[in-house]
Amino acid sequence: MTANRSVDLARTYAVRSTLLPLAHGALNIVEGAADVVLPERDEPMRATLALMAPGTALRDGLERILRGNTGALIVLGFDETVAALCTGGFHLDVEFAATRLRELCKMDGAVVLTSDGTKIVRAAVHLMPDSTIRSEESGTRHRTAERVAKQTGFPVISVSQSMHIIGLYVNGQRHVLDDSAAILSRANQALATLERYKSRLDEVAGTLSALEIEDLVTVREAMVVVQRMEMVRRIADEVEGYVIELGTDGRLLALQLDELMAGVDSDRTLIVRDYLPEDLERSAPVKAMAELDGLTAGELLDLSAVSRALGHNGGSEMLDAPISPRGFRLLGRVPRLPGPVVERIVGHFASLQRLLGATVDDLQAVDGVGAARARSVREGLSRLAEVSMLERYV
Repeated sequence: MTANRSVDLARTYAVRSTLLPLAHGALNIVEGAADVVLPERDEPMRATLALMAPGTALRDGLERILRGNTGALIVLGFDETVAALCTGGFHLDVEFAATRLRELCKMDGAVVLTSDGTKIVRAAVHLMPDSTIRSEESGTRHRTAERVAKQTGFPVISVSQSMHIIGLYVNGQRHVLDDSAAILSRANQALATLERYKSRLDEVAGTLSALEIEDLVTVREAMVVVQRMEMVRRIADEVEGYVIELGTDGRLLALQLDELMAGVDSDRTLIVRDYLPEDLERSAPVKAMAELDGLTAGELLDLSAVSRALGHNGGSEMLDAPISPRGFRLLGRVPRLPGPVVERIVGHFASLQRLLGATVDDLQAVDGVGAARARSVREGLSRLAEVSMLERYV
């Protein structure tokens, strides 16, 4: 991960935070039972951490301040609300540089940057937030930082001169930046957990594929795969937070995460579309995935709650009911098969069993499927069926 990528991530998270609030709750990681709790991290916090990650100019400036044994109060954003809190100081409006930040923080008062950290707007200003805003901090600098963050909505960084720590205040939350070694230790533990869970997901997904081909699937088997996918995604979300916070120090971690999570999100969409009740509207997959995102850690361990998120109401007795997939997931594994063609094939045959029994001529009856593509689909499905059965019984 380069410094530029950290800035890009910050911008991406800033946009996502306005469109898609993080719905993941804390997840109790099950190791036989449940013993590890992964905390929730929200998007505005991640966006700011990406700006402050190792390898960025802002992090360089903050580390210079720490090495110089001085404190700092830095506001990441400027508008009329921030301007109303500022007294004294002077206007700059110059390009950001780590050396400039270090020198400006030698003076008393706060430094105000643009929200993307590319410009220094004001320096040596005295901030006067509303004193009635509740603060848990005791130090003047940290108390001011917390109140300004709450009153303006912008992130505020506080560098402690006495304790040599960097504190970040965002949306009423306080986060202390750790050194890369401590973050890497936690990240490696989370990554090891992710590897175990991904291995288990691959096992249950392979079993489901074999059961689908034999037409022996019950709601329980399908929901176990959905459940495992959600667990894997939530652990990956935790690791992604560490990758962002590590910046350039998280390059190898990012590569491992990308490798482990390849195809998981697309498979999640396909399996949800495979097992939604037939009477739901076209927007149902999006709603179902939002429902899955909103499940708490306890609800995620309950297969009945997972099935309800997908629209299968009926309690625990529903879990043993037979169910037949539409075929999205299996067709998604056929090489060089475009999405629109998959849609038309599934719409034509309506179920996986009818699709598996289709001949080349039957496939050619689908709009947009010629002779060559029909043979490719038929051969691809046959190979997938053979491999799935071999993996299960051999």
